[in-house]
Amino acid sequence: MIITQHKAVSIHYRLTNQQGELIESSFEGEPMLYLHGAENMIPGLEQALEGKSVGDKLDVTVEAEQAYGPYHDGLRQDVPLAAFGDIEDIVPGMRFIAETEMGQRPVQVTEVKDDIVVVDGNHPLAGQTLNFTVEVISVRDASPEEIAHGHIHAAGGCGSHEHSHEGGCCSEDPEKPAKEGCDGNGGCGCQH
Repeated sequence: MIITQHKAVSIHYRLTNQQGELIESSFEGEPMLYLHGAENMIPGLEQALEGKSVGDKLDVTVEAEQAYGPYHDGLRQDVPLAAFGDIEDIVPGMRFIAETEMGQRPVQVTEVKDDIVVVDGNHPLAGQTLNFTVEVISVRDASPEEIAHGHIHAAGGCGSHEHSHEGGCCSEDPEKPAKEGCDGNGGCGCQH
């Protein structure tokens, strides 16, 4: 079976920057599972995987525009320390959700100076060309439910990830409990 739209794909990957420094690797752990064609992965890597099958190994270089986009200076801001309320010990690397004109946006603290906190709304890998070494582990048809939700459900239930679905895992109704297999944090196994 080859990788096309609406396939559940499992891959191992190693990600390095242009200097050859290792950023992430799944080879020592669990492979990454994603729904092909559902925008759960950076476009350049997803395009490179199109048409591949189990056992295929590839090296892919993805330019910033097809990865996490260019770096935008306007997403870096000086914020008064007082805006953080009673949060103590703010240090570089901490992440927050900021209210902006475009709605909520994740930001990361990059610097703390006296009464100013510098935050950056760019993805940490924005503006970088990325190098991937990938091995395709499995490919299967996604279920109708997975296609409707736009992501893969790990082990028939739900896994964990960074966003949540109101009303419990994969539920649109806040009155419904989380589905079987859910980690209790509203996670559903997608890779955002």
